[in-house]
Amino acid sequence: MSAASIADLDPVAEQLLTEGRARKRTGLRGREQVTRWLFAGAFLSIAIPLAVFAPTRRAESPLLFALLVTAFAIGSRIEFEVGSGSTIPTEVFLVPMLFLLPARLVPISVALGLVLGHLPEFVRGKFAPGRVVVVIGNAWYSLGPALVFLAFNEPSPRFAAWGILLIALLAQSATDYATSVTREWFALRIPPGQLLRPLLWVFMVDALLAPVGLTAATAALITKPAILLPLPLLGLIWIFARERTQRLDQAIELSTAYRGTAFLLGDVVEADDAYTGAHSRAVVDLVLAVCDDLGLDQRSRRKAEFTALLHDVGKIKIPGEIINKPGPLTPAERAIINTHSSEGEKLLLPVGGLLAEVGTIVRSCHENYDGNGYPDGLAGEDIPLVARIVACCDAYNAITTTRSYRAAHTSAEALLELQTNRGTQFDPQVVDALTAIMQR
Repeated sequence: MSAASIADLDPVAEQLLTEGRARKRTGLRGREQVTRWLFAGAFLSIAIPLAVFAPTRRAESPLLFALLVTAFAIGSRIEFEVGSGSTIPTEVFLVPMLFLLPARLVPISVALGLVLGHLPEFVRGKFAPGRVVVVIGNAWYSLGPALVFLAFNEPSPRFAAWGILLIALLAQSATDYATSVTREWFALRIPPGQLLRPLLWVFMVDALLAPVGLTAATAALITKPAILLPLPLLGLIWIFARERTQRLDQAIELSTAYRGTAFLLGDVVEADDAYTGAHSRAVVDLVLAVCDDLGLDQRSRRKAEFTALLHDVGKIKIPGEIINKPGPLTPAERAIINTHSSEGEKLLLPVGGLLAEVGTIVRSCHENYDGNGYPDGLAGEDIPLVARIVACCDAYNAITTTRSYRAAHTSAEALLELQTNRGTQFDPQVVDALTAIMQR
């Protein structure tokens, strides 16, 4: 994930990341507790008999075992946060484990290395002790490649190494994907689709590091300490991981600042005019419902939320006697009112970032689908979709609430008004979506 993409962190990625960080310090409860224990128990019920009973043609070396487990533990302390978890650059030691240890011991070795790697966090209270079962359950991915190596009679790194290693990587990725999406769905109800991109990132890291591990395994046939050759590379990766974590922290802080600024401005609008503030908050709920119905992505949905909240922010620049006038507006007064969308853009652009983008959408929230709106006379698809959604929901809420110059109309009357102006003032698909939502 590049610095640019981190700076514009996807809302789903941000949510998974912040929730994952928070969970590390808390104990297991409810559905998550049951799921984590079941997956850890299922892993051990396979890994332990495998270690005890599976045949091997390799000599067992306690020193080599200890060396690889320790190196794996060191590598596991370098985390790149992705999704609700993280990826660790331990492939450089998993591959030597596969080629040098009895394959039956690899899953247990990985689980032990993961637990040892988390010991400092357990000691410092940064990782709840009960979550050791989560760490053990994370070792599931090692079963796939270990079984591949057993099936191929534990080849050495000199014999058909690349082909067998590729098969093992595919087995590792398949095992990791299947267990991860199943575990996170049952434990946290995270949809599998939300984990696809993070897991692809994990698989890419493993694929890129596997040749380094193969090189170390080959060199270790000459001298065992060569297993530690990847450690300097891990030092460099640790620097990159730390910098990435800092950028993620900054992105989350920036996102929080955007949200705080948006709601602060919403409060300013409400303090200036109670009706406008309450109206804007009501429009937010309608807009988000329409966004979900139309299947907008999470980034667009967040822009829609802020736009709905701030679409009338420019009214704080309009004199109160015009905003609250009980009768019809004069042409001059109407012209002043019509400047509020461009005034809203002027207020938001200097904030920069996401709110500057919202400002450009706020400007278009009173454009008509047929081009007869203001301030730019945009039409059809030239009007941002979020602006078209806000415009329709804004009108519905305005019709169904009491104004200074008229009483509220019923929902049925409001929907009839929207249908009457479908294709002229309002986007037809947005009208249809809002109508379907209100008639459920």
